[in-house]
Amino acid sequence: MAVDELDTRILKLLIEQPRTSVREYARLLGVARGTVQSRLDRLERDGVITGTGPVLSPAALGHPVLAFVHIEVTQGHLDEVGEALAAVPEIIEAFSITGAGDLLTRVAARDNGHLEDVVQQLIQLPGVVRTRTEMALRERVPHRLLPLVEAVGRASLSP
Repeated sequence: MAVDELDTRILKLLIEQPRTSVREYARLLGVARGTVQSRLDRLERDGVITGTGPVLSPAALGHPVLAFVHIEVTQGHLDEVGEALAAVPEIIEAFSITGAGDLLTRVAARDNGHLEDVVQQLIQLPGVVRTRTEMALRERVPHRLLPLVEAVGRASLSP
C-alpha cells in the first residue's frame, strides 16, 4: 500500500495529537473533513493503522520489571507453544524469530521473584525445551513510529 504525503501528514497528526477530532485534523491540514475520514478509513482497512486505544504502562500497573525471554521449542510445536503463551497475562508480546531460540517474548513482572515464577511457568509448557532471560535495565529509545512515518513521507516525495 502506498502512503502518500497527505497520508503521512495525517499519520503524524495522529501520533502527535491522538485525541484531536477528524474535523480538527482537517482544519490543521487544510483539507475537507471527508477527505481525512476517507484516508483514515483506507489506512485502517489497509492495516497501516492497527489500533486507536491508549498506550498503557506495565510499570504503572504494578509490573515495573521488564524482561525478554527467549524460548527454544521442540520442532513442530511452535504454534501450540505460541497459543499457550497467549494464556500467560505477563507476556506482553511474543514473536517467532531466527537465531538463538524460536520465540522472543516481552514479559512484565511485579519483581524478580515474580519474573522467576513466570519463567518457571513457561518452562512447564508442553513443547518448551529451554528459556533464556534478559532483563531490561533502562529504556533507551521508547516505542515510537513518528521517525519512520516521517521517513516514509520523505520517500513518497522522491521521484
